[in-house]
Amino acid sequence: MRTIGYIIGLLMVLLGLIWIGQGSGYFPYPASSFMIAQTIWVLWGAILAAAGIAVMIIVSRLRRRV
Repeated sequence: MRTIGYIIGLLMVLLGLIWIGQGSGYFPYPASSFMIAQTIWVLWGAILAAAGIAVMIIVSRLRRRV
């Protein structure tokens, strides 16, 4: 269960960083994306990345059940 939590948290952080890159214009792929240079996606990406970090912290603090 902890492994799944880490994977979900890591995917959230990765997706958040991609959204930040697209929203700021540093990652313009695909070229026709509606997210490029739209600052709202920087905010959504930061929120998603922070939530992913929180998920990983919470999962790391869970006790192992034997």
